[in-house]
Amino acid sequence: MASPLRSSADRLFNRELSWLDFNERVLDLAADPDTPLLERVRYCSIYSSNLDEFFMIRVGGLERQIAFGLDVVSADGRTPRETLAGVRERVTELGERQLKLWESELVPALAAEGISVASPAELSDDERAQLREVYEREVYPIVTPLAVGPGQPFPYISGLSLSLGVYVRDPGTGEERFARVKVPEGIPRFVRVGEDVRLVPLEAAMAEFLPTLFPGMEVIETVAFRVTRDADFEVSDEADDLLEAVDDALRRRRFGDVVRLEVSGGMSPQMLNRIRDGVGARDDEVYTVDGLLDLADVSQVANLDVPRLKFAPWAPKTSPRFARATTPKDIFAEIRKADILVHMPYESFNTSVASFVRAAAEDPDVLAMKTTVYRTSDESPVVPALIGAAEEGKQTVCLVELKARFDEMRNIEWSRRMEQAGVHVVYGFLTMKIHGKTTLVVRREGGKLRRYVHIGTGNYNSATARLYEDFGIFTADEDLVADIADLFNYLTGFAKPEQFRKILVAPFNLRERLIGEIEKVAAAARAGEKAQIQIKANSINDASVIEALYAASEAGAQIDICVRGICALRPGVPGMSENIRVRSILGRFLEHARVYRFVAGSETSCFTGSADLMPRNLDSRIEVIVPVEDAAVRKRIGQIIETALEDNAFAWLLDSDGQWSRVSPAEGEKRVSLQETLMKRAAKRSPERRTRKALKLK
Repeated sequence: MASPLRSSADRLFNRELSWLDFNERVLDLAADPDTPLLERVRYCSIYSSNLDEFFMIRVGGLERQIAFGLDVVSADGRTPRETLAGVRERVTELGERQLKLWESELVPALAAEGISVASPAELSDDERAQLREVYEREVYPIVTPLAVGPGQPFPYISGLSLSLGVYVRDPGTGEERFARVKVPEGIPRFVRVGEDVRLVPLEAAMAEFLPTLFPGMEVIETVAFRVTRDADFEVSDEADDLLEAVDDALRRRRFGDVVRLEVSGGMSPQMLNRIRDGVGARDDEVYTVDGLLDLADVSQVANLDVPRLKFAPWAPKTSPRFARATTPKDIFAEIRKADILVHMPYESFNTSVASFVRAAAEDPDVLAMKTTVYRTSDESPVVPALIGAAEEGKQTVCLVELKARFDEMRNIEWSRRMEQAGVHVVYGFLTMKIHGKTTLVVRREGGKLRRYVHIGTGNYNSATARLYEDFGIFTADEDLVADIADLFNYLTGFAKPEQFRKILVAPFNLRERLIGEIEKVAAAARAGEKAQIQIKANSINDASVIEALYAASEAGAQIDICVRGICALRPGVPGMSENIRVRSILGRFLEHARVYRFVAGSETSCFTGSADLMPRNLDSRIEVIVPVEDAAVRKRIGQIIETALEDNAFAWLLDSDGQWSRVSPAEGEKRVSLQETLMKRAAKRSPERRTRKALKLK
């Protein structure tokens, strides 16, 4: 049947509005009364921090298109102006909902648990005296009032900083001046006073004692405001030194154009005009907030040490295969036996990925180690392992992606440290980010060289590995490791990659190969054979892949998609996508692994790796997807996907109108949570549990 929907607007959802739908699902978790209270507060904080980045990057990009007169129509048929208008309307609506949730539900619920978010007016005399003491000791010495007047221009307001706008009057002359007082960023946003947990917003404490900054003057109006700036940047493709180019771009980012001005409600028109004109914001960039600004900082409240108001602690378990390895030599022997799948954060990053890279650094038989770094952390083992290996005289190469957004400075610092230790550091390409997560180890064994590889869906970052759900595969498959070796040579050298044996690499063959797999399933469906596609990804908005999925659906293939964030695909449309179901799972862990599974007749293929189905991933990044060929690993991944499709506790379904609805168990139906199920499975498989059980039997 021919598809009844022909226009792009009918066939695809808008990327930016779809992202806002994702953030609304985060807000849904904050509103869920079945979620522990401090975790609800944390979701409230995450919603705001997500939105900050959205404005800095996506809204900033839309405004630049409009400013330069680029009427680039998006895949769904909207112009930048139309998209931005929809975004502003949606953000206002969701902002009002978030504020109502915070003030009407979360703050009262916190108070009922003995955690009070209070204004100075609500404090007792003793508590107010304590607040003054904290202000005079910790705040007053570091704040600086900046007045505006003759010879005193409006001060530069840095992005995401919280400020007080103040009007003061000279009682002798009647002259009025505007001043800006920045709320310090180096101290906690909430000041704790009293014997109980009484938290006063820092800006409220500062407003209470403002006369100390303006002696002899009358403070006639005080308001809070906050600026968000365009933080995206382009690195010139004519730059000779990528490190220097990124360093320069970081300095430019600080002075990006204003894309949002948040102001507290109830301010005078005079004050609003002064702040808006001073920061250079337009009327449509002003968002009035009738309550606390910058709810991202309520993470401080969520971090309070009250275990009964949080999720039960989870300690990642050691993979049974890695538990058998007690020496570096054992780790490589275990990988030689068969591929190993590690699933974070259910299984431990530190006893798997970290053990692998440490083994490479410590084992005297290892001759070389090559890896990629996109985002890392100060506690990550990868960089120290490379430095240690280099100091032992081993060949070490690290591909550092300097353009990893908001981690650029950290990556520059790590790069310089590695270079000083003798690691060969390569910065990749000006026009493409290196997003693939791979590590290659070369080891001498019995007079010959053998190679080992780790391929992951997540970054080599110990901190995020405790929160992000990711896969890591360890293999010694000769064709696959040869492909990874060829890829490293391409990334560090000057050559065009030849045909890869097994791996799928963007921007060379990834889109083509995935579409080819989809077409095989469609052909099987037309032949009346079993035809099934299962996809787990973070985002899906590549039009060519979506059209291939539509064609497979029309052919009769059954398609299930589990997407965390953006989804431009419109499911459930008769004659186009009626056989496609889309769900999204959110929870205590951030779903991050990518899996592509295809069943065409008697053949099943499965792939995993770093790439989402987005144009940027398929065209503008080096991404690595690998086939999963080990039977045990394929079976386990299949079980994980099937459990995800059964989730009726933390899943949302997308309908053909673009509405997301949360799933709940039907009457008499068993409650299934993907993440809770996987924690139970990991605990059951854990070597530690088996050891305790054996001791009990004795």
